[in-house]
Amino acid sequence: MTIKTGLAHPGGKVHIVGAGPGSALFLTAAGQVLLSTADVILYDALIDSDLLRLAPKTCLQLQVGKRGQQPSVPQAEINQLLVHHCQQGKQVVRLKSGDPALFGRVASEVQALRAEGCAVEVWPGLSSAIAAPILAGIPLTDPVLSRSVTIVSAHEPDSLDWDALARSESLVVLMGGRSLPVLVQQLQHFGKPGDTPIAVIRWGGTVQQQVWTATLETIVAKTQGERLSPTVMVIGAVVNLRETLELPNFPAGFSETLSQPEFDEFSPSAKGLADADSAP
Repeated sequence: MTIKTGLAHPGGKVHIVGAGPGSALFLTAAGQVLLSTADVILYDALIDSDLLRLAPKTCLQLQVGKRGQQPSVPQAEINQLLVHHCQQGKQVVRLKSGDPALFGRVASEVQALRAEGCAVEVWPGLSSAIAAPILAGIPLTDPVLSRSVTIVSAHEPDSLDWDALARSESLVVLMGGRSLPVLVQQLQHFGKPGDTPIAVIRWGGTVQQQVWTATLETIVAKTQGERLSPTVMVIGAVVNLRETLELPNFPAGFSETLSQPEFDEFSPSAKGLADADSAP
């Protein structure tokens, strides 16, 4: 796909926005404001459809997400679309799952926009690497059990430093649903004990959230036949805190007084952000 580009319109801007881990409840207030004023939204495949309802009815919405082993929009084409709509003077929101700076290809998009003279801002979101574990009742650190956290993508497991990962106190693995057998085999091969606890969290932060807990030796058998993607995995002693603390497992047990946010509830923030954005 080829898109004609020209000089950037001074009113156009691209906002790269983190959508959070799933439910619209976890979108930031800034994200709600930006969606409510967007002319164009380019969004990932895993975005909650409720978020898109915050946009104006006239907003052009384009799904450009990437899913494993499914047809995906090439990154170069996404970059072209962002540049094109920005140069038409549009307020463009690039809505990304989780946090855009964590395995979100944010650098590629920022560089493409800068190269064409387009204005761009990056707004952080709540990463599933942090949110999904606690929504499953698992804190990632503990003064005794774990003083550090390692976050990796298992999209290309052959490129990972398994020796270093096997020494991690709390290991969080994203995009590892199809690589679970390789993951547990490699960690044990490099010295991680087979009885190390592991939690597999599917669709974390959504009403479809599911959690499996086991050990490195037993998790493959326990999840046999299950579709695990999209998944966040937690490996380490902190997984056992799930039973000790008995925290609520989202969505069951969470406050029923919370509902999906409506933009009107944030109108003072919206005005403040809009005024700041229009200032020279």
